[in-house]
Amino acid sequence: MSVIYYKYLEAPIGRLLLCSTERGLCRIGFDRSRQQEEELEELEQWARLRIAADSRLLEGGFHIEEAEEQLRQYFAGERSGFSVSLDLHGTPFQQQVWQSLAKIPYGEVRSYKQIAQNIGSPKAVRAVGGANNRNPVPVIIPCHRVIGASGDMVGYAGGLTIKQMLLELEGYQLPLTSLTGVKL
Repeated sequence: MSVIYYKYLEAPIGRLLLCSTERGLCRIGFDRSRQQEEELEELEQWARLRIAADSRLLEGGFHIEEAEEQLRQYFAGERSGFSVSLDLHGTPFQQQVWQSLAKIPYGEVRSYKQIAQNIGSPKAVRAVGGANNRNPVPVIIPCHRVIGASGDMVGYAGGLTIKQMLLELEGYQLPLTSLTGVKL
């Protein structure tokens, strides 16, 4: 039986749930206490894994400690990319989208359409949105850097306020229309 280690991290965007296997970080959940507990249950049922809370005492928990340190540096403005090992599970299409998201430079954005074109599936804009929504490690794989084709901020698992905070942290200037929804 494999083990998933988890720990909560207090971050400027709220409490984050960090989950890891012995191979790497496998999930980051946003601060919605009920949602985080459901994510742990989903992980346990889906992967038939044992959940272990004290990551420091168990082999493999070092991925969480590494992710925690890198996230703290990111939120302090001292880091623009991540090197923590990942253990991601998804369809080949999702994996392809996540790889493309990981290449979006710090402080820049791309549209869902641009991601679809980048992976060679220009008509798969909605599917790209679905894969983006299923990103298991937001912030590390920067799905917050994906916006609508019009330049407007659109959906984010952590909510648009957190998406805005992350983009502003990276120095991206949001157009007024994306914040108000009113064209000026």
